[in-house]
Amino acid sequence: MEAFEQTSAVIKIGTRGSRLALWQAHHVADKLRAKGMDVDIVTITTKGDLVLDKSLDKIGAKGVFTEELEESLRVGAIDIAVHSAKDVQSTIPEDLELLAFMEREQVQDVVISFDASFKLGEGQQIIGTSSTRRRSLLKRFYPNVITAECRGNLQTRIQKLKDGQYDAILLAYAGVTRMQYDHMIAQHLPLEQFVPAAGQGSVAIECAKTLPLERKLALKAALDHEPTHLCLLAERAYLRTMEGGCSIPSFALATLEGKNLSLRAGIISLDGKELIVEEAIAPAEEAEALGEQLANVVLSRGGDRILADIKREKV
Repeated sequence: MEAFEQTSAVIKIGTRGSRLALWQAHHVADKLRAKGMDVDIVTITTKGDLVLDKSLDKIGAKGVFTEELEESLRVGAIDIAVHSAKDVQSTIPEDLELLAFMEREQVQDVVISFDASFKLGEGQQIIGTSSTRRRSLLKRFYPNVITAECRGNLQTRIQKLKDGQYDAILLAYAGVTRMQYDHMIAQHLPLEQFVPAAGQGSVAIECAKTLPLERKLALKAALDHEPTHLCLLAERAYLRTMEGGCSIPSFALATLEGKNLSLRAGIISLDGKELIVEEAIAPAEEAEALGEQLANVVLSRGGDRILADIKREKV
């Protein structure tokens, strides 16, 4: 009877308050309701939501979009926290765990513009992005493009675009399609050049380790997508070994091919001039070892020097 009560009690879902974050939370809620669970959505403001006048790499704190949610997990104000997987820091606090990764959306970066014929590299262009990775890749593949800081939720960024601050903005396809802005996509960027950030396109579910086991098992069964989970284990192991976060221009994309995982990952210098990309394949059950091994290869090929240069520049 006790186990039944633990899994049938209301599940409190913690989320940021942006429209995209709330979409993710309601997506989780729908999955749980389909399994007969009662849910309640709790909106929490994070540091990343409040500090909008600085770029992410200048805020200087890990977990700028997750810290307040994690504190709510610790005190039991929420049962699970819902994150964009790419926003979750590479190392999770020891008293917390990532319980599930939901099925991944397409992972590409896309160009958003009010001009349907817009293409990168055609004339003088100002491109808005808040991503260090995208900014560095633009400098490498489109050196004539001018990049400009573009923070805020998706609707805020599109309003800035409408106001003429940029000619176009770069975003993840997942957020664009979830907010139904597909009609504004002018260009899908090739994965061969614009390898996404680790976790891009997936929703991560975090909980406290003290959450009752029965509840954890019920939540994982309802929310976790095993192929996505395996891919993100490799990508996050790569990110963790690189000691990188959202302010480091590293990237990683794993794909499941039968019983094997293929991982393509690397790092780029802030000026875009140095690019290191490596690929490797391993059995899916060795996902984390694959990520760690590939990170060590990237570091040995000069990635350690690029990271050191980035850290010096940020001081």
